[in-house]
Amino acid sequence: MFREGDKLLLGLKKQGFGEGRWNGFGGKLDAGETIEECAQRETREEIGVEIEAMEKFALMQFEFYGKPDVIEVHAFDVKKYSGEPKEIEKLIPQWFDIKDVPFRDMWPDDPFWYPLYLAGKKFKGQFSFDENGNEVRKVNLEIVGNV
Repeated sequence: MFREGDKLLLGLKKQGFGEGRWNGFGGKLDAGETIEECAQRETREEIGVEIEAMEKFALMQFEFYGKPDVIEVHAFDVKKYSGEPKEIEKLIPQWFDIKDVPFRDMWPDDPFWYPLYLAGKKFKGQFSFDENGNEVRKVNLEIVGNV
């Protein structure tokens, strides 16, 4: 997550999984890369920014009704970066005032955990969605000292 004072940087997904939703940046691991390397590469590919320092603040798991896969997400707070976010192929980046985060156009789990992130908490979470990902059916959040 990119936060500068009272502003958050989100990306509007233009294609694929999550299309039409505002979200953070990231994606799937490539063979042989670490979680941190993946976060850096995906951010570079999606908005052209180089992450120089980041800190993990969450580990979340997402399940969708009727689908066997569990999606594991490691969330990082970007502490230092270089470059200016720009639209590339997959996302349109935009800064939002924290009070104007577009939760209606985000994943429905986001209102549950964003307040923890904004309060500087580290946490682990599990979310179960309906088959389309439009409704959260179950939430389990635990504040932890270390992720």
